[in-house]
Amino acid sequence: MRKLTKHLLCVFTLIAMTASVEQAVAQNPGKLGDNVVVHIALVVRDINKSAKAYADLFGVEVPKISVTDPLEKTRLQFRGEPTQALAKLAFLRLENITIELVEPVGGPSTWREFLEMKGEGVHHIAFRVKGMEENIALLEKQGGKLIQKGDFIGGSYAYVDLTRQLGVIVELLTSANKK
Repeated sequence: MRKLTKHLLCVFTLIAMTASVEQAVAQNPGKLGDNVVVHIALVVRDINKSAKAYADLFGVEVPKISVTDPLEKTRLQFRGEPTQALAKLAFLRLENITIELVEPVGGPSTWREFLEMKGEGVHHIAFRVKGMEENIALLEKQGGKLIQKGDFIGGSYAYVDLTRQLGVIVELLTSANKK
């Protein structure tokens, strides 16, 4: 129960932080994506247990658990270096937001680093964008630091560390035809 309470506090904190990020984006209209939060993500140690606990709490089906695709393994960079990291993922699609659960697998990654340094908790807020490189540059001008980037079937993503500015990492997501 204590672990679930900790996760709930993380989720509620993230929802509040999401409002702050959305407000910051709204002050610069059109600059970062389309002002739509795709999901909030929590890094967890055991995705099976966490997925069941969240599903029970919200009264939804336990989500399917998948592993990031092998394409990513060949194109993933963490802190500028290639890595063989993958992650197990589960998405809880709620009425107003999607919660992504992430369990690190394999080599060095932002997910593993977060889990080792901070334990389970809120890792990032994801935004849909067009123009990945332009949006990374925009966030770097605001003091962000690119920490991980990769391709997956259908698109690409990048994590930009804005924890000093916003208290959270921002994920940029783009589909293959919108790079």
